[in-house]
Amino acid sequence: MKTIYILVLFVVVAIAQIFVPAHMIWNNEDTITTGKPYRFKTMPIDPTDPFRGKYITLRYDMNRYEISDSTYVYGDKIYVYIQNDEHGFAKVDQISKEELDIDQDYVIAKVTGNYNNKVKFRLPFNRYYMEETKAPKAELAYVKANRDSLIDNVYGLVYIKGDAAVLEDVIINDVSIKEYVDQ
Repeated sequence: MKTIYILVLFVVVAIAQIFVPAHMIWNNEDTITTGKPYRFKTMPIDPTDPFRGKYITLRYDMNRYEISDSTYVYGDKIYVYIQNDEHGFAKVDQISKEELDIDQDYVIAKVTGNYNNKVKFRLPFNRYYMEETKAPKAELAYVKANRDSLIDNVYGLVYIKGDAAVLEDVIINDVSIKEYVDQ
């Protein structure tokens, strides 16, 4: 009788181990397929930390918002409502501590500071994972492209649907970083 319970428990755990990652993949693919794309301008960063693994660390130009409310403190979860600017890049329309009942795309971010009526925040899609052998080369290309004098040549392509945001690609000079490192 005990072996039946153990077998049933094993089957339930095995199904859960398959279902959870499959559900996460399904949600991300659905967001990319049916979500709205936004281009987020990036900024240069310091050299990478060798202990963080094989990904590119992204820092976005859109990381602060001027506001008269000083109640935002470090670690607060905020809703950052976005829209495209005249050049097709994402910009902050407004921020709120609570989800607003408006028909506008948003991302959930964390407050990293509030100084001089400017709320700084960290967007949730700041890592772009790549093949292990290409990541260091991609990081160098990303840093070099961000340090040149062009302001719109590097951006993250993020799809947003509901409260889900998926970083699909990093673009350098209108070329996917996957292809850029192969050039």
